[in-house]
Amino acid sequence: MNITIERAALLRSLGHVQSVVERRNTIPILSNVLLRAKDGELSLAATDMDLEIVESVPASVARPGGTTAPAHTLYDIVRKLPDGSQVELDISGDGALLTLRSGRSQFRLSCLPVDDFPQLSGGELKHSFAVSAADLRGLVDRTRFAISTEETRYYLNGIYLHAARAKSGGSDLPVLRAVATDGHRLARVEMPLPEGADAIPGVIVPRKTVNEIRKLIDEAADRIEISMSENKIRFGFDSVVVTSKLIDGTFPDYERVIPVGNDKVMEVDAKLFAAAVDRVATISTEKSRAVKLSLTRGTLTLSATSPEAGSATEELEVSYQDGPMEIGFNSRYLLDITQQIEGEGARFTLADAASPTIIRDVVDSTALYVLMPMRV
Repeated sequence: MNITIERAALLRSLGHVQSVVERRNTIPILSNVLLRAKDGELSLAATDMDLEIVESVPASVARPGGTTAPAHTLYDIVRKLPDGSQVELDISGDGALLTLRSGRSQFRLSCLPVDDFPQLSGGELKHSFAVSAADLRGLVDRTRFAISTEETRYYLNGIYLHAARAKSGGSDLPVLRAVATDGHRLARVEMPLPEGADAIPGVIVPRKTVNEIRKLIDEAADRIEISMSENKIRFGFDSVVVTSKLIDGTFPDYERVIPVGNDKVMEVDAKLFAAAVDRVATISTEKSRAVKLSLTRGTLTLSATSPEAGSATEELEVSYQDGPMEIGFNSRYLLDITQQIEGEGARFTLADAASPTIIRDVVDSTALYVLMPMRV
C-alpha cells in the first residue's frame, strides 16, 4: 500500500475512529485502526467488539492495499504534524511496518495482519428509516443525561428507542420515542415517527454508542440513515458508518413511574430558576446536593443548609395558585433537566413532598421529565 493524503482530512477521520479504541486492551488487534486503500480513497475502521466506526476519506492511491496500525499513536503523530502538510503512508515487504513520511519527518509503526481485525458490520439489518441530524441531536441531548451509570442495572445503561403512540388533541399520533432513566430521574422525548420505523423493535442503545454518535452528529449532513435488528443498530451519514451491538435486556415499563394524579402546577422562568438553584446549591453538601423548594401562592423560596458551610435562600416570582408545600430535590438533577428546556418557561406538576414531580417545557410537549424528590 502506498498513498498520499492531506493531513487535515486524515486527522479528522482518525479523530472519529480512534475515540472508539480503549486505552487499555488485552487483545492487541483492538488497539489498532484498520487501513484499506483503493479506488482513490482510504477507509479507516476501529472497534471495541461492541461498537465499530468505519469512515472513508479521499486519498491519492499509488498502490492499493491494507494494514492495521496503532490507533492512538498514529493519531498523535498526525495531530503533531504541521497544518497543510501532505502525509505519505507506505507499506512494503511483509507488511509488518507502516512508514509515515511528511516533510522531513519519518515514522515507522509496527503493524498487525488485516485478517486478525474483527468485523462487526456484517449481517442484514431489516428495519431502516431516516431522521434529520437536528431531530437525532434533540433525542440524544434531551435524554442522555439520565442514562444510568450503575453497571448492575445494565439494562438502564443506554437510551431506549422505540415506536409508540402519543395522545395529542384527542387522537393517537405515531412517534419515535427515546427514554432514559437511572431510577432517580426519567427523560422521555419524542418526534413524529419516520417513514419505515413503524415496525421497529424496542432497542436499548448503549451509552458509549450514544456519546460517539453525538460527537459525530455536529459534522453530519442533514440526513442520517438508521438501520436496526433485534441485536444491532447502524447509523450511516456522509462517509461514516457506525455499527453497534445493542444492550441485551428488557427496559422497564417506564409509563408506570410517570405520575397521573399530580394536581399542583408551578410555572417559572427556566433560566432564572436554574441560575437560582445553582447559586443556592453552593451551600449544600457535596454528598446530598439537596435544595428545598418552598411554595406559596405566587412565590417560590429556594433554600439549602449545610452544617459546615451555613445556609442560603433565594426567592423567585412564579405562577402558582395552590396551597403551601415544601419539596426537596437533588440540585444537580434539577439543573440537568432545566438545561434541556429551550423555551422560557418550565412547568412543574407536583403532588406532595414524597411523590415524583413532572417537569415540562411550557411551549414544547415533545419532552417530559420525571424527578424523584429527596428528604431535606
